[in-house]
Amino acid sequence: MQNKGLIKLFALLFGLVSIYQLSFTFITSKVEKDAETYAASRISETEEDYVAKREALEASYLDSIGSKPILGYTTYDDAKKKELNKGLDLKGGINVTLQISVKDILKGLANNTKNPVFNRALAMADEASKNSDETYLELFFEAFDQIKGDTKLASPDIFANKGLSDEINFQMTDDEVKPIIRRKIDESIVSAFEVLRERIDGFGVTQPNIQREGTSGRIVVELPGARDIERARDLLSSTAQLEFWETYEQNNPYIGQFFVNANERLREILEPEEQARDSLSKPESEIDSLLSDVAQDSLDLTAEANPLLGKLIPASPGSHAIARVAISDTAEVGSYLRMPEIRRLLPAEVQFTKFAWERPPKDAEVVELYALKSNRDGVPRISGDVVSDAQATFDQFNKPAVSMTMNTRGAKEWERLTGDAYNNQTGIAIVLDNKVYTAPGVSSGPISGGRSEITGTFTVNETKDIANVLRAGKLPASAEIIDSFVVGPSLGQEAIDSGFMSFLIAMVFVLLWMIFYYGKAGFFADVALIFNILLIFGVLTSLGAVLTLPGIAGIVLTIGMSVDANVLIFERVREELARGKGKAQAVADGFNNALSSILDANITTGLTAIILFIFGSGPIKGFATTLLIGIVTSLFTAIFITRLLVDWYISKKGRNLDFATGITKNLFKNMGINFLSKRKIAYVISIVLVALSIFSLITKGLQEGVDFVGGRNYQIRFERPVSASEISAELSQTLGSASAKTFGEANQIMVTTNYKVDVQGNEVDDEILEILYNTLQKYFPEGTTFEDFKPGGTNDNIGVLKYRKVGPTIADDIKKNAFLAIIGSLAVVFLYILLRFRKWQFSLGAVTAVFHDVLIVLGIFSMTAAIMPFNMEIDQAFIAAILTVIGYSLNDTVVVFDRIREVVGLKGWKNGEHINQALNSTLSRTLNTSLTTLVVLLAIFVFGGETLRGFMFAMIVGVIVGTYSSVFIATPVMFDSLKKKITSGNQ
Repeated sequence: MQNKGLIKLFALLFGLVSIYQLSFTFITSKVEKDAETYAASRISETEEDYVAKREALEASYLDSIGSKPILGYTTYDDAKKKELNKGLDLKGGINVTLQISVKDILKGLANNTKNPVFNRALAMADEASKNSDETYLELFFEAFDQIKGDTKLASPDIFANKGLSDEINFQMTDDEVKPIIRRKIDESIVSAFEVLRERIDGFGVTQPNIQREGTSGRIVVELPGARDIERARDLLSSTAQLEFWETYEQNNPYIGQFFVNANERLREILEPEEQARDSLSKPESEIDSLLSDVAQDSLDLTAEANPLLGKLIPASPGSHAIARVAISDTAEVGSYLRMPEIRRLLPAEVQFTKFAWERPPKDAEVVELYALKSNRDGVPRISGDVVSDAQATFDQFNKPAVSMTMNTRGAKEWERLTGDAYNNQTGIAIVLDNKVYTAPGVSSGPISGGRSEITGTFTVNETKDIANVLRAGKLPASAEIIDSFVVGPSLGQEAIDSGFMSFLIAMVFVLLWMIFYYGKAGFFADVALIFNILLIFGVLTSLGAVLTLPGIAGIVLTIGMSVDANVLIFERVREELARGKGKAQAVADGFNNALSSILDANITTGLTAIILFIFGSGPIKGFATTLLIGIVTSLFTAIFITRLLVDWYISKKGRNLDFATGITKNLFKNMGINFLSKRKIAYVISIVLVALSIFSLITKGLQEGVDFVGGRNYQIRFERPVSASEISAELSQTLGSASAKTFGEANQIMVTTNYKVDVQGNEVDDEILEILYNTLQKYFPEGTTFEDFKPGGTNDNIGVLKYRKVGPTIADDIKKNAFLAIIGSLAVVFLYILLRFRKWQFSLGAVTAVFHDVLIVLGIFSMTAAIMPFNMEIDQAFIAAILTVIGYSLNDTVVVFDRIREVVGLKGWKNGEHINQALNSTLSRTLNTSLTTLVVLLAIFVFGGETLRGFMFAMIVGVIVGTYSSVFIATPVMFDSLKKKITSGNQ
């Protein structure tokens, strides 16, 4: 081998750089363990709010030593930025995909126009977006073009308005306006991206990740290690729409008369029978008992007899609200107040009144209802864009608050607003995202200077977040969470433990097997393999890539597959030695002859990994990333590092290297199996298996997970074993459509539901969590609270450990990307094999074998889903498994084809003898690689955790079927199609 000195230098540098990069991870790990020890020594587990206090102590410790030098070349703060990033499934946290509402941006650009053509086009775009892959903006343009008539986008009441007058004028055509609107939409999404980035920077998690998804208006945010899931979720979805309104008081005669009239009208609207039935069936509630203690007005109305007034409780003395309502009744009261026929009853003096709810205090049973003075356009007196700064502070009673400073324009309007409130003896409601946070009165005249304060029942973290979002600014449009993935910290630690166990077992087996089979040469391969693992982790760290649980599976799989290159080399060296060549020459020829097969096999696997990386998301990208890195490092270590070690050993006189042991020396030698003669039997077996698979897929189908159909699933752990069927029946009564399956141990279930799958928003998420808690509470120990139950709650060992939500739109996109990934990988590999082997028959054989393998894997999943004791749903991880099966099957097939091409190239295509000879010569490699890969996969299957079981099962079936198909399907199909061509050519 030439340039040995250069290779040694590169190997040394790569190794040192990898150790340097990984040192930061070891440093942060040690420091954080010290922080945990410090916190544990200063607080008892029996103390109230133990988890919050422990985290605060840990944070305080890390802050105190963050800038102190460690080992003379780094600090904790610096090392934290450079450590190996762990994904949510290993660290816990939240991953969300936000959809910025392009519809809201369009309405804003058009100044909320009432133009009927514009609004009808929006409605048509809403409907079309449910079943289309096009962006919302393009669907709007298409709808507008269909119905516009003489209306133009540059109409004065659409986009040729005062706000866009610098860019759009009345004379412009629609084709001239569209590029401007596209640019404005993109600018708004970029603005939303930057606003979210600023908010995340103030949230306090390390290694946050935020990125746009093309031009779709989607933004993906990942916050690994975030424990307060609700806080993170609210921070991301809040638009930070800050508004200041003057209030109407509870003694306002016009408002009072409106409620009386509205109550009478509702009596007429609602069915008398329903009213009577509700009156008979409704038990006495806490609100009823509360009403009996409150002095009622002269109407003396009860909740049972009056649909609206019966749900209102007089506001607290001194409050500027008009009433209080039980939290359980807010949805119903709100729907009444939004009804057009009810709104029409507002007197002319208050006809534009805007109703808003108080931000409910924690554990509150009632909330206050405010009536805000508004105008015809529904615009507040002051908007949040006048706020120049906001800080978390404490009020006069030393309670957490938010202090705000306004710009010059805001200060003047604030002085006028506070003056009006003082003169009218009303309050000023400070509203954030349509919730009234506080509504103080003004007791000493107009307030100048533009300073104001938001007070309420806040925690310190809440005031920090409010100040953070106000400083960052409001989002240009609403941001809906259409996809979310939440993992509790305890589940992340379990994933690390199980992943490490599978990694260790697989590693030990492969190391021992290589020594058992190849003796000293196997030991050299083991050294190269360990160096390979070091390089993989070093590259992952240096690239800032994220290590996920599927990523660990990718590394473990790399261990199994990386020995393939060494197996190919060693088998070729053994062949050269059998021909009587000397050690040095046999090694040189063995490495050179194996190179073609090694490159072909790894390139085909690499192509499928690239397709997976392009079309995958989240953890699947992590799997593809580690697989790609593993392929590159495996090639380097197998071809160069193993060669260096072997050459060094045989260069010393008197040293013997047989590339085998006494047991394996003659194994698979002189095999004379006539594979092609058995191809018809193989065809029959495969046709039967494929037919059964297709029949099952048509009749039974596959269990599609929420990734493909939309919905929510929850991994819930109990203290004791529970009955999944019993829980499934109970949840079906409360959620309408729900299923529960045992997930791993008997005390753990996976609940899947499509309840309100079309409805987005944090309120629905909270509603479902509360339903789950109320339904399942009896299965938990007495005293288990909702805070213990929810994801990231105060109890890490029970409750919701993992939560996944997928909206219908993104589910369709995932399904489409999965289909494109599979078709794309097949097309790319077909072309590569065609170019590499120059005969389409080789491509036909390879692709036929791949279709055969994929259909059988799908069929087995379909046939066994109901009887397997683990999750068999089809999700993104399953697609990753299918693509990996494709890569493995092609890897095996290409090695066989490469040997066939070599043998036949020497002896010609006269008959099948030479093909049989090629198959027999690769048999040792085929079985060796398949065995090591299978053992590795079994290790992950058994020890890798419940999440990976279905994924690994698909891989195990795929490896078995792929090994079979490369010998009995790919090669015979290639041979038969090529034989026909040769026969017809001879004729």
